Amino acid sequence: MAKFKFDHIHLMSPDPAKTAEFYQKMFGATMLDPIEMGNGKVMLSVDLGGVTMLISKTTDEKQYGLAHFGIKTPHLQKAVDELKADGVKFTLEVTKISPTLTISFVQAPDNLRMELSEGGR
Repeated sequence: MAKFKFDHIHLMSPDPAKTAEFYQKMFGATMLDPIEMGNGKVMLSVDLGGVTMLISKTTDEKQYGLAHFGIKTPHLQKAVDELKADGVKFTLEVTKISPTLTISFVQAPDNLRMELSEGGR
């Protein structure tokens, strides 16, 4: 069976800097290096007690708040194959989004999106 570990929570915000500041000021989160997403887009990142929170900009009110949570696996394609064999549905097949990061999205219960990833930071 594939091995997994918790990786991050991804939040969507109309003002990522203000959201990051809230977690810093109110809960002692530490700002991490921003993540360049290409096309001039930057995702902010804070560490809150060992949990990474990624914060992206959105203008769609329906997307405010939790976008998904992410878990890592060292062998993404193997994990996806095993999960599919057990009947898990995917909303995004294995996709390389940068030279070091490959992701896939699971449709978890209660309409929750879950990102599976290999590589990255």
